[in-house]
Amino acid sequence: MDFNSEYEFDAPPEDVFDALTSPETVAVCLPGCEALEPLGNDRYEAAMTIGVAAIKGRFRGTVAMRDMQRPDSFTLQVDGKGSTGFARGEARIEIASSEAGSTVMVRSSAKVGGPIARVGQRLLVGTAKMVADKFFACLGEQLEAASDGH
Repeated sequence: MDFNSEYEFDAPPEDVFDALTSPETVAVCLPGCEALEPLGNDRYEAAMTIGVAAIKGRFRGTVAMRDMQRPDSFTLQVDGKGSTGFARGEARIEIASSEAGSTVMVRSSAKVGGPIARVGQRLLVGTAKMVADKFFACLGEQLEAASDGH
């Protein structure tokens, strides 16, 4: 399953990069995230509940940030499993200056297995887009609140 998206922010790339790589911001903005605990070396243990169609489950796994090139890019690796299946994926996040402030481009691919995979590709991609849209909308709110505080 591949998923690509793009988001605009009224903030400089450095601020966007810092927010995207802040475990506190990620934990607040990631829908269904129950815990994000540091393991060291930009790796975290995550617990989240997510639903696709009629299948809802709790997942535990790891999230790792690699190839960090502040403020331009990094790679996010996710590996999780739960009672409804497993998900392994990688997302390349690139941040560029734009007229508005910054553009974030996300190119991701994932493998999903178990009961959750049986809902079909269209529903999985739709759910991934919905989660990403909610996450980045929240990130925008966090960036706006931070700039109001300056």
